Amino acid sequence: MALSQSQGFRNVYYILMVKSFLIWTLTLAVCLLIVGFPIIILMMAIGSALAVILQSIMPVSAVLVVASSLLGMNLFGILFGAAALTLKGIHPHDVTWLRWLHGQENPRHNSVNAACPLTCSIRP
Repeated sequence: MALSQSQGFRNVYYILMVKSFLIWTLTLAVCLLIVGFPIIILMMAIGSALAVILQSIMPVSAVLVVASSLLGMNLFGILFGAAALTLKGIHPHDVTWLRWLHGQENPRHNSVNAACPLTCSIRP
């Protein structure tokens, strides 16, 4: 009885770790695309220059080598970051700036209507 319960908890722990890893992977990929857009443009510019330089050495596969290495480095960075955060035990629901991921709104944000300064001071 105790053996079956301990294996059940172990399976639940592994499932939670896989879930945390997948959520971190999604979050880091979205952040790389949105926040890291200037970095992506810089990497593509450097990659284009490398493809032109490598074209004289490897005429057939220079673009393929450069593109696959850039994609591989991005994928490795995202997966390595997600694995590091998961193994450290940092769960995505513990991070305060990830409320958008869980569908929770920011309680400190107060909406201000743009037309209020024009219409609020008018007294009938």
